[in-house]
Amino acid sequence: TLIEDAALPPLGFQDDELEALVLGLREVMQIADPALATAAQGVLDKLRARLPERQAHRLRHAVLTAHRFARPEAPGIDAGVLRRAVWDERHVCFAYRDAEGADTTREVQPLGIVYFESSHCLLAWCLLRQNFRTFRMDRMTALEVLEASFRPNRVPLLRTYLEKLRQPAKTCSTKS
Repeated sequence: TLIEDAALPPLGFQDDELEALVLGLREVMQIADPALATAAQGVLDKLRARLPERQAHRLRHAVLTAHRFARPEAPGIDAGVLRRAVWDERHVCFAYRDAEGADTTREVQPLGIVYFESSHCLLAWCLLRQNFRTFRMDRMTALEVLEASFRPNRVPLLRTYLEKLRQPAKTCSTKS
């Protein structure tokens, strides 16, 4: 049984905020790996249970939704393990097949995960290439989290890489 905690302020959203939450969570349910898609559904269920009836009704019958006719390829690795390695700032090693079909093994410092157009990608500092690289997660296999840590460098490295990605394509190499 859930008991209302009088110390907590009521959970209140403006109508537009609620629509934004619903749309965002439904998009996550469409494009995310299975664990995150399930988590997004759980968040919607919790919101529905905690909102005042008028807003719970708006959540159940939201005007906005997200639908993908072509879902992204499933990651070849456990995305949850990779997310934890990113948060923990631990090196990872994995087998990778590039767009031309060449197989390599990479050790990287994982910086973040991003959804580009139609695939989930790992943004990383590649120790083999000594440069920033983007790896499609559907081309990764045999993920191993290593003991080596690169803490506290993840956030500054990620900021630098994101800035490079914002620059014109000719100055940013993201091929792996």
